Amino acid sequence: MNIIVWNCHGALSPNFGCAVADLVRDYSPTMMIVTETRVGGERAKVITDRLPFNGAIYTNTVGLAKRRILWHNLSVVNSTHYLPWIMLGDFNEVLSSEEKLEGRLINAYRARLFQECINECGLMDMGFSSPRFTWTNLRNLSNLIQKRLDHGFCNAS
Repeated sequence: MNIIVWNCHGALSPNFGCAVADLVRDYSPTMMIVTETRVGGERAKVITDRLPFNGAIYTNTVGLAKRRILWHNLSVVNSTHYLPWIMLGDFNEVLSSEEKLEGRLINAYRARLFQECINECGLMDMGFSSPRFTWTNLRNLSNLIQKRLDHGFCNAS
């Protein structure tokens, strides 16, 4: 199975459709997850309808309160089955201070909630082959902040 997770930072770019087509042609993914599209609602539906996949879906951005609900719901889903599963994408959260370079200290409470969800679900980090940090504030070197927000997790099954 070949899965692509792309943090595209904007699906409204004129090159988005061509980039998706190139990725599909070059890698023949079974599944493709596109995050950080900066598009929601009806505009997201128009874009997903144009993608070369059956069953394309989209979700709107969620804030911290809904993220807590997501962590809880993932734990509930985990307790209802013993099947293999994988969780990939931009979680907009760091697991520990090692996943952030410079800037203010991480929010330890939010990191702990995320870590507890991963632990309760019996998931392990699959690592990465891209740069260590997946987000930057795009500032000059003296003010640069970087974080690892994209993760891939799977269970041992």
